[in-house]
Amino acid sequence: MGHGAYVLRRVAVVVRAPAGWLWWPGLLAAGIGVLVPGLTGRTVGLPAGAAFFVGAALVVFAVRRGRYAALAADAPRAGKAVILQDRSVTLRIWRRAHRWWLLLAFLAAVASSCALPSAGGLLMAGAALGLWGKAWWLGRWERQHEALLWVRAESAGRGGAAGKEVRGYVRTGTAAGDARPGGARVPGVRAGR
Repeated sequence: MGHGAYVLRRVAVVVRAPAGWLWWPGLLAAGIGVLVPGLTGRTVGLPAGAAFFVGAALVVFAVRRGRYAALAADAPRAGKAVILQDRSVTLRIWRRAHRWWLLLAFLAAVASSCALPSAGGLLMAGAALGLWGKAWWLGRWERQHEALLWVRAESAGRGGAAGKEVRGYVRTGTAAGDARPGGARVPGVRAGR
């Protein structure tokens, strides 16, 4: 993975970073959608939204899992000249880079209620659930192998933790970093703003 100092981000934190920002706006958009009769009505919109919720959760959970597993299996130990990025910093960077996309997704989900009430919001919430599921799956891998997975910040920043620019992961012991296996916040450690 090269020599010299470079910044690493936790793979599981990168995966779960969008989840909260899709879940709560998605539920809010779905709630607003319940108040809008829409073209198809609630009797069609809510079941369609439930189907979108389940479908999005399953697709997001399943996509690229093989690539994650292959990168994890080949991950060498991290060198001494690495900088481990805090969980809060990773979340803050992701939020700043995607805030306009999140706003557009929320507005699109609310607007979609004019056709299918609540469907767009439930689609967003389903995607969030799939991301949490994938982070949980990565956490299970980390616990089984007693190692935490990390990815170079510059490659994860463009296409995510398993994008085309990611050439490999590195691993550290479970005491490294400030997040649990799976990327969850450690109790007592203050969340990023």
